[in-house]
Amino acid sequence: MALPLCFTTFVTIIILEKPFAGVSEADLKRFAGRAQKLAGVAGEVAVLITDSRRVRSLNRRFRRKDKATDVLSFPREAGGDIAISAQIAARNAQRYGHEFSGELKILMLHGMLHLAGYDHESDQGQMAARELELRRKLKLPGSLIDRAHVRAGRRR
Repeated sequence: MALPLCFTTFVTIIILEKPFAGVSEADLKRFAGRAQKLAGVAGEVAVLITDSRRVRSLNRRFRRKDKATDVLSFPREAGGDIAISAQIAARNAQRYGHEFSGELKILMLHGMLHLAGYDHESDQGQMAARELELRRKLKLPGSLIDRAHVRAGRRR
């Protein structure tokens, strides 16, 4: 039997492998905690902000894809882990005209939704709809799923 949300534990850990200009670990932790609760991911969530080399290694090891990506999610029974490429986040922020810290938050939210069980590669738009709803609540710029469709020349 699932516990009511008021009795559920939400713990978020932020791991910055190095300091980044304009990025506050405390701000990211507050945001991640809100995103975790809104996404309904109970338990402990660790968010690693690292370089593309490390993300590529994780992607190769766990998904058999030998390339860097912006965000990876690894669900556990209670919570999970998220790895974010700082280099890709910085490029995305520049490309889409917003702050680096804002891009990190977009990636965290996207990762949280994967931890909650959403999968935009196989669902019928449920993750995109939920991400859009939470992005608005959290006052974030463009969603990853929307941006992927714009880049591919199609719009949802």
